[in-house]
Amino acid sequence: MANSFGTMATAPSSHGAKNTSNPTRPTGNGNVVKRLQSELMTLMTSPTPGLSAFPSNTDITKWNATVTGPTDTPYADLTFKLTLAYPSNYPYAPPEVLFKTPVYHPNVDMSGRICLDILKPGGQGKEGAWSAVLNTSSVLLSIQSLLGEPNNASPLNGEAALLWDRDQAEYKKKVLARHQEPAEMEENGLSTGF
Repeated sequence: MANSFGTMATAPSSHGAKNTSNPTRPTGNGNVVKRLQSELMTLMTSPTPGLSAFPSNTDITKWNATVTGPTDTPYADLTFKLTLAYPSNYPYAPPEVLFKTPVYHPNVDMSGRICLDILKPGGQGKEGAWSAVLNTSSVLLSIQSLLGEPNNASPLNGEAALLWDRDQAEYKKKVLARHQEPAEMEENGLSTGF
């Protein structure tokens, strides 16, 4: 029987003991599952243009997402894949978010890690801005906004920050040279994580 995530639910064993091998449930707090189910429902019933997110087939705390670059930016019409990993104390701590699509950006390093205040736990220095009222949609909207409005005062890629300020035409060339659509990534033997 399929569960609400489109995966097969595991029935209890014949010995009467509960089968704990069901990978759709995290080992942590059931409130995390409920919160993520609610967020998924909201994303499905009220989609935001240019954003999508859905849990993996095996674990509701591991999500895949896409963000389309904002218009009138070097990222316009480009699609980026990301992964989100939710901690056992979500929403009181932020998800770990990584770009899977290669991206040239002042606030993204070569591994896909993102420097964005809302992805830092609240109370972590003066910059930690995560709050339990934030959610998957607000994270993805913030990342989409960051694509068009980088924080060059806190770059992970100093070269990109300088180029953004000095030469937008050259910056756009670097963006296009680094970006690969998901089909291209698979052709080149790179896993998209999806």
